[in-house]
Amino acid sequence: MKSRTFLLTLILFLLFFYSGILLASVATLKSNLDNSKDRSLREHYFIASSYAKDLNALENRGISAGDGIGSLYRSYLDFYSKQKVILAVSKDGQPLFADFIDRSTSLPQISRLPKTGERLVSMEKHEGKEYIRVAGALPVPYDTYTLTYYYDVSNIVSSWNQMTVMLFLYGMLFCGLLAACLMLVLNRVFKPLKQISAASKSIAQGQYENRIKVKGNDELAEMAGSFNHMAEEIQSQMQQLATAAEQKQQFVDNLAHELRTPLTAIYGYAEYIQKVARTEEDRLFAAQYIMSETRRLQKIAYRLLDLAILRGNKIELCEVPIDKLIHEVEQSVSMKAAERGIRMTCECRFDTLLCDADLVHILLVNLVENAIKACGSDGIIHLSATLENGRKVISVHDNGKGMTEEHLHHITEAFYRVDSSRSRSQGGAGLGLTLCKQIALNHGAELSFSSEPDIGTTAKVTFTT
Repeated sequence: MKSRTFLLTLILFLLFFYSGILLASVATLKSNLDNSKDRSLREHYFIASSYAKDLNALENRGISAGDGIGSLYRSYLDFYSKQKVILAVSKDGQPLFADFIDRSTSLPQISRLPKTGERLVSMEKHEGKEYIRVAGALPVPYDTYTLTYYYDVSNIVSSWNQMTVMLFLYGMLFCGLLAACLMLVLNRVFKPLKQISAASKSIAQGQYENRIKVKGNDELAEMAGSFNHMAEEIQSQMQQLATAAEQKQQFVDNLAHELRTPLTAIYGYAEYIQKVARTEEDRLFAAQYIMSETRRLQKIAYRLLDLAILRGNKIELCEVPIDKLIHEVEQSVSMKAAERGIRMTCECRFDTLLCDADLVHILLVNLVENAIKACGSDGIIHLSATLENGRKVISVHDNGKGMTEEHLHHITEAFYRVDSSRSRSQGGAGLGLTLCKQIALNHGAELSFSSEPDIGTTAKVTFTT
């Protein structure tokens, strides 16, 4: 691209440049020759008039025109030859007197006789020299004689040739300098494009961090900035895809792990019932364990289905009385809390909430159930709906075991457990908080946690709408 641009630009410049030189040179030569032709016409008129007057004076002295024309010619020739002018005289087309400055050869004959008062002007080349020829008859009564005037313009033509050659030589030097400057300019102009090409190749090879240095405020700088923005977006998208792929792989690994444990237990107890002769009480215990693990698998399947439905569908929001929603949540978990000796308190400080009542019910029940699992027999759980900085916030606070900062960063990941053994014994699937996070995202809300070991945990759902 750069080479083609360089060659095309240089060729076009040379074409116009040398055409301009040639036109200017030709115009200069034409102007000089026109000036010489005007001079030649004036001098021819002056010489012809003087010749006729002198010839008339000789006739008045008794000298014939035939004799006087020759003597006058020699005197005129001697005078004008010093000015590189040649004169020739003819009568009725027949040369009478004609000679070159070097006296070596005669001049060519006139092709056509000029009429009285007419002057014929032409360019003649003879013996390697250029002449302007002006032919015209002498004034009456000597109009039978024709005076031809030759003016040597070889110096003008030679000077023009030398000037043209010099112009072309200097033009070549100038074009060489221009070609070097043009190459520097094109290198500077195409540098961002070269950088973009190199950056594109590196991005295609997976090096997404490469950027182009943006200089100036022209179109190329704008293009470089747009490319950098595109590269940043690609890098961001690739990072997101890598993170998503990693999360998906982690999810698959965790799911395989979660499924392996109950399936192994189910198969083991089924084989135990089938092959080992045990009492009815042992068989009943094995059947109950199989049913427990089956319910656990069923719960995992339902939770995964809920997550899939939430990600693929847009929920419908409506105004829901918050006190009614809190009361229904309290009723749903009251029996489980009572069994563990946990006391619940509720508080409502705003009237309604724009949400999907069923989904928010699931979210709050999951948060309260996690709080119940974290509390001891004398635990207290406080469920509140308050306003913070003009936003509606529902929080669940417990005085249970709490957790470290490290656990807080992972508790919404699928199948993550702070205490895996305790969760499995209580039938947890490890998907509750993942589901809670998805429900919050579908409501444009933010789910956050704060906790301290042996003090308690607070889960907050902050609604922005």
